[in-house]
Amino acid sequence: MKTIGNLLWLILGGAILALGWLLAGVLCCITLIGIPLGLQCFKFAALALWPFGREIDYSAMGAVSVLANILWILFCGLELALTAATLGLVFCVSIIGIPFGLQYFKFAKLALMPFGARIV
Repeated sequence: MKTIGNLLWLILGGAILALGWLLAGVLCCITLIGIPLGLQCFKFAALALWPFGREIDYSAMGAVSVLANILWILFCGLELALTAATLGLVFCVSIIGIPFGLQYFKFAKLALMPFGARIV
């Protein structure tokens, strides 16, 4: 069932979300300071391609992660979070789209706090 959900996810907007994370990663990797931000974006771009059956753990968040998340929100995170939240609302309009909408909300939260997050 996860495989079917992931294939439908890829067709119904997951590829666009993954491209957004990939673009954010490339833009962050332009500077030396942004390379850790870009590497985190690449990990989440891979998650955006195949999200069903995988969870995100936020228990490893420390002081450095909070500082990095604040910088992230200022430069790239707000746009990705708004995109994911908007798509989540669109998909939650129908009963069939609710699982996809919940995945988009998971990515909206991730777009606001990617540092200290771990894919399980």
